[in-house]
Amino acid sequence: MAYLSAMLKISALDLIRKPDRLTLGIELPLDNDWSPAGEARRVAAGRPRGVPDLSAQTDLVRRADALGFAAVWMRDVPVFDAVNMGDAGSVYDVFTLLGYFAGLTRNVALGTAAVVLPIRHPLMTAKAVASVDALSGGRLILGVASGDRPVEYPLLGLDFEARGLAFREAVAYLRQAWQPGGLPINGERIPNLDLLPRPAQQMIPMVVAGQARQDDAWLGTNMDGRFVYPGSVEKMTLQAARWHEATSGHGAFISAFHLDLLDDADAAAESIRFGARVGRKGLITHLNALAAAGVDHLAINLRQSGRPPAEIIEELASEVMPALVSNPKAQAA
Repeated sequence: MAYLSAMLKISALDLIRKPDRLTLGIELPLDNDWSPAGEARRVAAGRPRGVPDLSAQTDLVRRADALGFAAVWMRDVPVFDAVNMGDAGSVYDVFTLLGYFAGLTRNVALGTAAVVLPIRHPLMTAKAVASVDALSGGRLILGVASGDRPVEYPLLGLDFEARGLAFREAVAYLRQAWQPGGLPINGERIPNLDLLPRPAQQMIPMVVAGQARQDDAWLGTNMDGRFVYPGSVEKMTLQAARWHEATSGHGAFISAFHLDLLDDADAAAESIRFGARVGRKGLITHLNALAAAGVDHLAINLRQSGRPPAEIIEELASEVMPALVSNPKAQAA
């Protein structure tokens, strides 16, 4: 059973996991730099390849919040490795950005995909996470990972090969630090030391991105959800079934989708990296198939979109999300 579901009646996971439908979120950064038009603008602006255009992001996040999107997701990329990775992620420190959007939004869950736990001291992570959760009124979903960028570990004097053990230790520390009764030192809780602010949620949900060098049994016991790379409906069906078995059906199953939504609503789907170029009707069909496969939430990435992200957000809210209310999975149940 997932850790959180045994303890809480209400959590930020309730914002993205609905019994009757798949929910949609937005993955930052909110630009379309990976489209031909976006690449031309980047070159004209003199921005390095991999550094996103964030000029409209704040307004777009506000609009997504108002339109009923379930979540906004942001990545943890401490160092821009232009040669080996070529992607600066969301640019800003992930906890600073979370706090900023906590004050600008009212409804969406704020998710990380994902904070690399072993490269931070767990006490400082616990305080930053608790602060965001308190400031947002309990809307934080903490996506966590062990990290796949080896350059970060030597920069911090840390052992890349030990990241699996460090991940488990960090998870255990966070669970204790968010509860009253003292902070742990060398495995012993010191009752006169406390962590402030207290999170708004009794226990902040943790969602694992990738495997984090753990087996399914450990993840199913200690994680409240799973965030996987985009894949086919067939692949998602198998992954979701495995995860639901590991968590006795209590763990949320989340993925992402790179979308280039075409003007022609009837346009057939064409595969692109991590997603599809497709018209609205084909997208709705695909999303309902993912729901039937066991996917609870999908983070939409618009970086490959030929149309402006603002247009896509409006169309998703007005035309696509209402069509997802009748979830085949719920109907079958």
